[in-house]
Amino acid sequence: MGFRYGRVFTAMAPALVVAGSAFAADAKHGAVIAKRWCAACHVVSSEQKSGSADVPPFADIARRRTDSNALAAFLVDPHPKMPDMHLTRREIEDIVAYIRSLNPAATPPTPDGKDVELPKKG
Repeated sequence: MGFRYGRVFTAMAPALVVAGSAFAADAKHGAVIAKRWCAACHVVSSEQKSGSADVPPFADIARRRTDSNALAAFLVDPHPKMPDMHLTRREIEDIVAYIRSLNPAATPPTPDGKDVELPKKG
């Protein structure tokens, strides 16, 4: 009986790996969303030449190394000047992955799993 369950698991293992990777955040898709929804105010890529003066470029947000969960929480409940775009959780995860990919100084995670937050100004 155990042999049969082992064969079933072995047959399903590749599908489980594919399903797990399908749920990983997609920075490329995040870039597409950012260019569509965020570029009206934020500079979201190096190709973009200007944005609103009073909002940070995505590269600056990335350099702050804000915790991914904090970025996602902000996008779920944005500040009053920022429109609520009703993003799905998947879209939020993709945008956060894109912002994180813009950090030129990729650093290994800290022992507690949280990033060290840099000063907001200065």
